[in-house]
Amino acid sequence: MNAARRPSGLRLIDATPVVGDLVDAITVSLTAAGVPEARAEARDLVAAAAGENRFWPSLQAQAPLPAHVAERAHSAASRRASGMPFAYAVGQAAFRHLTLFVNESVLIPRQETELLVDLVLSRRPNPGGVAADVGTGSGAIALALATEGRFDRIIATDVASDSLAVARRNEAALHSRLTANVEFRSGDLLVPLAGERLDVLVSNPPYIAFDEADELPTSVRDWEPAHALFAGGHGLDAARRIIEGAGALLCRGGLLALEVDGRRALQVAGMAASSGVFRAIEVAQDLVGRDRFVLATRAE
Repeated sequence: MNAARRPSGLRLIDATPVVGDLVDAITVSLTAAGVPEARAEARDLVAAAAGENRFWPSLQAQAPLPAHVAERAHSAASRRASGMPFAYAVGQAAFRHLTLFVNESVLIPRQETELLVDLVLSRRPNPGGVAADVGTGSGAIALALATEGRFDRIIATDVASDSLAVARRNEAALHSRLTANVEFRSGDLLVPLAGERLDVLVSNPPYIAFDEADELPTSVRDWEPAHALFAGGHGLDAARRIIEGAGALLCRGGLLALEVDGRRALQVAGMAASSGVFRAIEVAQDLVGRDRFVLATRAE
């Protein structure tokens, strides 16, 4: 690395940065930017840049690090210091057993949505069938089902071409691990699924009302894609449209599984009940006990 371009504060071994010193230097820059838990984030940034687990920087503090990895870590740290969420800054996020590429075109996958996958898998114990992930974003749900489930085919849809590009990139990276073919389709909500017969329809649709934007953390409101966050009709429009159209797509006994706003979960369950199409309607809770998921079975 040219001396004029060396990040300050780095000790070098044969012109190669040392892991611990890189963590120290990034900690200083994140602290100055007011990032909470700056040292922990610095370790995680270095680990992500090196393609290692989060404990690696502590265990290998004296190890030399390739200069290009140090530069990658500093670039990520600069983005994080600007306020960019960690996952976007490093360009990746963990979801269940997967590491996914993410950027500002897609929502950052969350633990709550991991539970949605658990609920689907626990209710579809038999192999085979077709599942659809509506509003796939990074492809998190579809790819988790394609690696952990035993479906014949999975269809992933999104209205945003940029989002589908991210999902396709993740599918390509995980291709050797997939046990089902994943097909990507462009279009609004259920439109790309016309003519299909599904065993599972799962979605984490937009469910925040527009007038609730100020309640969101700035890391969400200012960075994550609005089309994946906000819905009209007090946040219920997307869920309503999915419920209204799901009956024509699901096979008898097919599963509808939605992630919803906890404040409106009972309303969404009520929509499913009043449709006359579903039975065994259930509201399930997330990790902190909030109503978060609505599950319904297509009537026989």
